[in-house]
Amino acid sequence: MAVPAIEPAQREHWRARRWTLRENTAGWLFALPWIIGFVCFTAGPVIAALLISFTQWDVVNNPVWIGLDNYRQLLKDPSAHQALKVTTLYTVVSVPLHTALAFIIAIMLNNKLRGVGLYRTIFYLPSILPIAAIAVVWRWVLSPQYGIFNYLLSLGGIDGPQWLASPTWALPALILMSLFNIGGAMVIFLAGLQGVPRDLQEAAMVDGANWWHRQWNVTIPMMTPYILFEVVMGFIGTMQVFVQPYLMTDGGPKDATLFFLLYVYRNAFQFFSMGYASALSWVLFLYVVVLTVGIMRSARFWVYYEGQKG
Repeated sequence: MAVPAIEPAQREHWRARRWTLRENTAGWLFALPWIIGFVCFTAGPVIAALLISFTQWDVVNNPVWIGLDNYRQLLKDPSAHQALKVTTLYTVVSVPLHTALAFIIAIMLNNKLRGVGLYRTIFYLPSILPIAAIAVVWRWVLSPQYGIFNYLLSLGGIDGPQWLASPTWALPALILMSLFNIGGAMVIFLAGLQGVPRDLQEAAMVDGANWWHRQWNVTIPMMTPYILFEVVMGFIGTMQVFVQPYLMTDGGPKDATLFFLLYVYRNAFQFFSMGYASALSWVLFLYVVVLTVGIMRSARFWVYYEGQKG
């Protein structure tokens, strides 16, 4: 019995399918290390924390299922409320200041100045230093006895505050310290400023616009996507501040710098209340998600993307 011949078109079809299968297999194999890492070190712990948040677990003994008791306790916990208040206040103040200062310096360093490369390097360097090292240095800078800030104030006849030892000034001191690390945002803004069309600036100059009008009506609208990115990333980052208050104030004085993540750390690794710490972590996660979505939804009212209508 004769075997039917395979048509050339059918042969080409099967060859293409084998090639596609080979490409897909190679792609999944290359992505497999990342997928395994994501499942083991990100998605897995997140899901485990959610399950642990419904238990009472001291790490030593077996976890006991208690349902929503941890979340009910959180609603009545004044320390949790204080931690959320401190973290929110720090974010609301530091993120706009950080973004505005980085933007202003980026505009200044976007000009063709002599030695501008050196200035850019100087402003960027703090962003690559370890946070722990920066915290130690700033403890010296903010020292009420021999700190440089109080020394400069004393030159003007002003008695400097106690800074980190004062419940009133401890949080403003940490906000002030956060402005030291603007290098990353400055670089992103510099990259965005390079893309602002020069012809728009020239057209505004022809219309008689001064420097401030050009920045307000041309530069800032064109830079709003970059500003949105920095605000969102800064918001997410400041909500997870831990190293600075842990090393500099340990949440004090009088819980004035009790950040939320520091309170999570205390419950997990000092009080060994892993269930309650996991509940706190999930509340922080949902809080960040909700507020981030709010910021992104507000973008349609103030963010301009080149080429969009209206």
